[in-house]
Amino acid sequence: MIFTTKAEYGVRLLIELGRQQAADPAHPVALKSIAEAEDLPLAYLERIVALLKKQGLVESTRGAHGGYRLSRPAEQISMDEAIMALEGAIAPMDCFFDDAEGRVMCSHLSDRGEACGTKVLWTRVQGAVHGALQRTTLAELVDFKIRPVVPATEPAAHPATTAA
Repeated sequence: MIFTTKAEYGVRLLIELGRQQAADPAHPVALKSIAEAEDLPLAYLERIVALLKKQGLVESTRGAHGGYRLSRPAEQISMDEAIMALEGAIAPMDCFFDDAEGRVMCSHLSDRGEACGTKVLWTRVQGAVHGALQRTTLAELVDFKIRPVVPATEPAAHPATTAA
């Protein structure tokens, strides 16, 4: 399963929005400042933020001091919501597709009336990825980004052992 740049940039946008909003909650964040902070293309971010806004993850304010803000606290935004808003259903293989109820189904089921032998594996992979995304909040990612970087230290030399 490969997520597209839409998911990558969208998550980075949300993290930067959460970071800047935590520093100054009274002011919405200009998309241009996020593009500059993350070195991302502004035109692409405009399309991505529209998807996030459509799903209710961000809200916008118009005007000279306008911009974007999270629609609710970062602790209440899970990454499965964000990825679903950006990518749609999470399917580990091309043979998986969305049905009318939003479930991911295996297209091989109709091949010969038999269940696909690999469906169990790919369903478990999908469930594991979905579970990891559900358990990860935006607040965790924001906190991780603002942690100070600790420089790597050289490993301590182990004293030579001598036989007695």
